[in-house]
Amino acid sequence: MIPSKPEVANTGNVAPVVSGAPRRRSAGWVKQYGGILTGLLVLVVLFWRLSRNFMAVGNLLNIVLQVSITAVLAFGMTYVLLLGEIDLSVGATVALTGTVAALGLEHGLWLWIVLPLALLAGLALGAINGVLSSLLSIPSFIVTLATMGVFRGLAYILSAGVPITVENERFVRLGNGSLLSVPLPIWTLLVLFVANQFILSKTVFGRKVYLAGGNPEAALYSGVNVRGLRTLIFMLSGLMAGISGVLLTARLYSAQPNAGMGYELDAIAAAALGGTSLSGGYGTVTGTLVGALIIGVINNGMNLLSVPYFYQLIVKGLVILAAVGIDVQSKKHRS
Repeated sequence: MIPSKPEVANTGNVAPVVSGAPRRRSAGWVKQYGGILTGLLVLVVLFWRLSRNFMAVGNLLNIVLQVSITAVLAFGMTYVLLLGEIDLSVGATVALTGTVAALGLEHGLWLWIVLPLALLAGLALGAINGVLSSLLSIPSFIVTLATMGVFRGLAYILSAGVPITVENERFVRLGNGSLLSVPLPIWTLLVLFVANQFILSKTVFGRKVYLAGGNPEAALYSGVNVRGLRTLIFMLSGLMAGISGVLLTARLYSAQPNAGMGYELDAIAAAALGGTSLSGGYGTVTGTLVGALIIGVINNGMNLLSVPYFYQLIVKGLVILAAVGIDVQSKKHRS
């Protein structure tokens, strides 16, 4: 005689808890992030062995502080890459939005007007990229390569080619102040990380991004407005670049027309290192944050070891190449 299954109490619509579910979820998390977290840990141990100053609390806080601006930029880049697109104009957007903020303060505008104005400028610049790419069917690589020059040129024109000093103490505090002994840019990074993680993993909009990036035709048949979604994604990228521009301007006490040069490569590298597929449809904000930390650790470690800047550029290039190679190989395994 086969014994009957024990009854499981279930109130309401709550499903019975399966004891193996948390283990499977944790195993999936380790499989997804274990590799890059191991890489980060190896780098930390390596630089700690090479320089005892590396593990100082002040230096570790400095790494996260330096990473905060790049990581925020990379969050926006993650959305773009998830669609299989690219945004090369984010560095120039950082410079132009910072210039807009500094000019507003210089002309006596209130802070509560200047901040939304800078962020709206970022949204507008992103919208330009999105509209040109979507409506005119121009590849985003070409569009953002062109607007990178246009936005950078506008930053030079508006600033007359010289830095604009910022003397507003409340604005400067955004980049140099602290809360509970933690720099404000790090708090900004944490808030944006949670917000973007929620958007991509818990909302319909996030599911549309993954669907449109992984299979655009299926997204169209499912009723997703892919062109409209692409424009919104570039606007999000512009918004993240605008926030980075404000933080960088506040941190430097000035807006500089050459600010953010090369930041687009750091943002792409952070997302790619974090597992975001350059062909779209696969990636997470969590991975991007870890990727940004890896780049921050590499930069900080090489600075402590007095490695010349041009050698650091070579290392960054090799890191991007390695990330793309890993992405291609992992895509083969997934297919």
